Amino acid sequence: MRVFRSGEKGFDRYLSEVESRIAGDPLRLEGEVRSILRDVKKRGDMALLQYTERFDRVRLLPLQLELKREEVKEAHRRIPLDFMKTLKKASHRIRTFHELSKKRWVVKWIEEGIRIEQIVKPLERVGIYVPGGKASYPSTVLMAAIPAKVAGVKEIIITTPPHAEGISPAVLVAADLAGVDRIFRAGGVQAIGALTYGTESIPKVDKIVGPGNRYVAIAKRLVYGAVDLDMVAGPSEIVIISDGKTPPAFVAADLISQAEHDERALSILITPSESFARKVEEEVRRQLLTLKREKIASKSLRQRGAILIVKDLPQAIELANRIAPEHLELSVENPLRLARSVKHAGAVFLGPHTPEAIGDYLAGPNHILPTAGTARYASALSVEDFQKKINLIQFSEKALKRFEGDVKRFTEWEGLEGHYRSVRVRIKR
Repeated sequence: MRVFRSGEKGFDRYLSEVESRIAGDPLRLEGEVRSILRDVKKRGDMALLQYTERFDRVRLLPLQLELKREEVKEAHRRIPLDFMKTLKKASHRIRTFHELSKKRWVVKWIEEGIRIEQIVKPLERVGIYVPGGKASYPSTVLMAAIPAKVAGVKEIIITTPPHAEGISPAVLVAADLAGVDRIFRAGGVQAIGALTYGTESIPKVDKIVGPGNRYVAIAKRLVYGAVDLDMVAGPSEIVIISDGKTPPAFVAADLISQAEHDERALSILITPSESFARKVEEEVRRQLLTLKREKIASKSLRQRGAILIVKDLPQAIELANRIAPEHLELSVENPLRLARSVKHAGAVFLGPHTPEAIGDYLAGPNHILPTAGTARYASALSVEDFQKKINLIQFSEKALKRFEGDVKRFTEWEGLEGHYRSVRVRIKR
């Protein structure tokens, strides 16, 4: 990992690179994605099947796009008993947290002759994209589908890339535990297009959630408006602030835990202790030697990761807020005090015994988090992402008359005479 010290030229240059990581993808990629989306919109299932054969190297018939209920039942029999217990435990904890976070209030405002109300309704149909490239992600299924179910979404659909050896049984079991209604063998840009526009087999949805590769991220960005989105996810990120009193092995392991996701993942340690930085660097090298995904993690840490040596913890938190990371670990003696200064982060992990990995699987809060600096304004996926608010407004004739003059003044200023007439005609009667 590269090491940068506060005040040095490379320090500020690296931070600038990190802050600009949300920069758009090459136009060439966007052109390819637009072409696939247009084709799926025009030709439906035929395009979907052709792109599945081309990109996933799996030939399917139209009737094979949707998984049958028997295939999901068979997946239950293929899961080891101990992992089944873990999936159920995670499902229970995630559901409990999202039930607790569900807002149940109704806004009401009653005046003489006026009733204002806001009601909350769930979305009708949601599509969840589950990646199937370099790993299998049953945890993503639980995190995406459970809050949708808690919100009351009527129909939850999954699309996930097919493989010659079949879809991971853990993904299918997680979908079943979360209450998913339908599962389709479709991935990549073509799946985003199918969920957006609908095909003969896959119905169009109101919202698409779930992470994916660069092509999926571009596709999501391009279809926004025709469908709602959770977020356009980028590579995984972690920033760890340490006062140097945490065992170096803990910090090294957590840096690697994000780097193993993707060559473009971002892993950063910020510490005021140069001696601690050296120990973590050595520990990272040692741990990488026995990692199965050593090539991916090494490339990520070498090209994107860094250790930033700062003056003190206040400067460390200032830098973390500039980066606005997906995951922020405060591995310090008094993490709660430092947490009060956090302005921008997807999720914050407090203390040396709270690794980011526990949040990925079993803590309860959602692990689908804002990336690429969007934690400045975005939040974790939640029940509210699957709900919409509808305002109900009712005026009596007398109440409307009380506001006639105010409406008239607004319409005269804005030049919208017809607006005032729609009020005046009721009062004349």
